[in-house]
Amino acid sequence: MARITPCLENGKTSQVSILDDNEIGFGSTEYIVFRAKEGISDCNFLYYLVCSDIVRDPAIKSMVGSSGRQRVQTDVIQNLEIDLPSLEIQKQIASIFSALDEKIEFNNRINENLESQAQAIFKSWFVDFEPFGGVMPEKWIEKSVYDLAEYINGAAFKKNEYSTEGIPIIKIAELKNGITDSTQYCCIEKDEKYYFDNKAILFSWSGNPETSIDTFLWYRGKAILNQHTFRVVSKYNAPAFTYFLLKYLKPKFTHIASNKQTTGLGHVTVSDLKKLQFSYSTDAIEEFEKMSKLLFDMIYNTYVESNRLSKLRDVLLPKLMKGEIDVSKVKI
Repeated sequence: MARITPCLENGKTSQVSILDDNEIGFGSTEYIVFRAKEGISDCNFLYYLVCSDIVRDPAIKSMVGSSGRQRVQTDVIQNLEIDLPSLEIQKQIASIFSALDEKIEFNNRINENLESQAQAIFKSWFVDFEPFGGVMPEKWIEKSVYDLAEYINGAAFKKNEYSTEGIPIIKIAELKNGITDSTQYCCIEKDEKYYFDNKAILFSWSGNPETSIDTFLWYRGKAILNQHTFRVVSKYNAPAFTYFLLKYLKPKFTHIASNKQTTGLGHVTVSDLKKLQFSYSTDAIEEFEKMSKLLFDMIYNTYVESNRLSKLRDVLLPKLMKGEIDVSKVKI
């Protein structure tokens, strides 16, 4: 479990399962290593326990140190007391959560397949021009990617604008983690343009070129966007087209960001978006939108289901541990 901010708040907890028999791993001082005790605790149950608010909340509250470099006080975790179910119940609980994780992972694979299908269709239409005999139609026009949508940068926040409740503030970390909820909230009114809701298209333009520069489809309710991320709104009422266009351009965005790295971080600016040219016609966008809308909606609905399963997992654990729900009656 990560012990430094903001890694712990962003859900950086993992279970090591890659070591061979008798192979040894070494832990950094920046995380806490948990091991199950034979006859007392199950290793899989322990993983879900450490991921839960039962352990995470006391850990986060115990953090001390300078701003941006705060760390969990290990003794707080060592002295944390919980009502531990029997070893058999622990294994049953771990089995339930493993089933939920497997379903979420299966959903991820479904979306990867759907994204691949959409990208193949997009390339066929706007790169290879297959519906037009392999030649770009003469009436098509060339414009910049910037001209196809509005790119609304997120808001800047001061320390006194953060709260523990209210509208969640979404940063790049929350987008990368997919179903991880925000840990900071906005306690003041911001310009309406910064707020968004489900099915918003978000483009993170700053960060690690390989992992952070990407396009995301939002599915976790009303929120407010932090700076370094654009909310992208189609000018042609074609959200599916806009989403798949930006996804298709990811390799180019990565290349642009890689050539402008400072201290390991890169960025894609408005100027870069204006330089990227794209050929199209409004009729082609309209037709592609009709064809790809089903894929777009399926991707969104799969994200929604995964988010529901994740929240179910978070609610179930404390109730199962306290015996409020009979573990034998839970069916996934």
